[in-house]
Formats: sequence, C-alpha cells, structure tokens
Amino acid sequence: MYTHFLIATDGSDFAWNGVTHGLSLANRLKAKVIFLHVTEPFPMFDWGSPMSGYSAGAKFVSYEEEGRRFAGQILGQCNAAADRRGVQAEAVHLENRKPAEAILELSKTRGCDLVIMAAHGRRGLARLLLGSQATEVLSFSTVPVLIVR
Repeated sequence: MYTHFLIATDGSDFAWNGVTHGLSLANRLKAKVIFLHVTEPFPMFDWGSPMSGYSAGAKFVSYEEEGRRFAGQILGQCNAAADRRGVQAEAVHLENRKPAEAILELSKTRGCDLVIMAAHGRRGLARLLLGSQATEVLSFSTVPVLIVR
C-alpha cells in the first residue's frame, strides 16, 4: 500500500498534529518518511520602513539565518519523534520556495506515495487573503494527500 510518506510541517501546533498522525500511520505500515519544512521567499519590500525596498540587505540575511535555525529545530523534533516510534526518516529544508510548490515537487522527485499535511482550517476572508497551501496541494498532487485537522 503506502511505503514512502512526505510529511510537511510549518512548525505550528496544527502541523504537529499532522506529524504525529503521519508517524503513527508510518509505524503501522512500516513506511519511511521524509519530513519537509519550507522557508518562503523573503518579502521584497519592508513597507514599515522609510527606506522601504532599500533596507532589505541586512534583514534578508537575518531572515535566512532565522529560517535555517527554525527549520533545524522543527526538523530535529520531527526526527526525534520518528526515532521514538522506530520510523525511518529523513529531514529536508527547502528555502526560498512556496510551500505547496515545494511539497508537490519533492513528493514527485523522491517517489513519495502519500503526502501528509495539516490544514489550519481558515475560513472566509482569512482563507481568501492568506491562501491555502493544503488546497493547492490537493488540487495538483498526483499522489493521495491526507489532510489532518
């Protein structure tokens, strides 16, 4: 059945529900797992600054460093949880990418047969303004997608 999962996480409590659910399923099915955390592109303009658009250099470096630190922390927690459950896992951090695009690409290139991710459950205007990575993955994935609430 399913033998190779991609479990996406943004580090939120919602995403942790997806991680734990995916690990439980992986343990039962003896599947291997790839954990994925994506750092989105740096916002091009710092609208709060009088030098908006010009002061981004130092902030860009700080943004990248913080993204790597956060990804290491989150993926470390995921790997530790996989070890506790006896699940073979690897962690991947992709930078400067849109999450849905990275999830779709990695699941395809690495031969995953199930994508597991959490949905924040936004409704109405919040969903319209913030978008839905889960909806995009569901719409374009060529493999089954398990959405955990």
